[in-house]
Amino acid sequence: QVELVESGGGQVHPGGSLRLSCAASGRTSARFVMGWFRQAPGKEREFVAVFRQNNNMMYYSDSVKGRFTISRDSAKNTLYLQMNSLKPEDTAVYYCAADTTLILTELRNPDAYDYWGQGTRVTVSS
Repeated sequence: QVELVESGGGQVHPGGSLRLSCAASGRTSARFVMGWFRQAPGKEREFVAVFRQNNNMMYYSDSVKGRFTISRDSAKNTLYLQMNSLKPEDTAVYYCAADTTLILTELRNPDAYDYWGQGTRVTVSS
């Protein structure tokens, strides 16, 4: 079993920054694919970013590219999401997700991930 615990959410003004963390424990693996998804009220859960350890590749949704940065500290088993230039439309509950192996076409699909955190709320408003 794998446990994921997010932290770092909060309320910020438009243009502000936040850094989310996701601490993984349990039967983790250096080959884990770990990513961030978000869900705004009344909307479906959507892909934000993913870090693929086996080839050190990062993928982003078009809506956050250039503003968000995903990174992973393998020694600490922790995934980060640095969010800059936040907009009101970034308001959502952000979830950390992980899975052992995913092919490229599955990375952006939340249904492909087996492990999820409880979520951390991000509110961007003036």
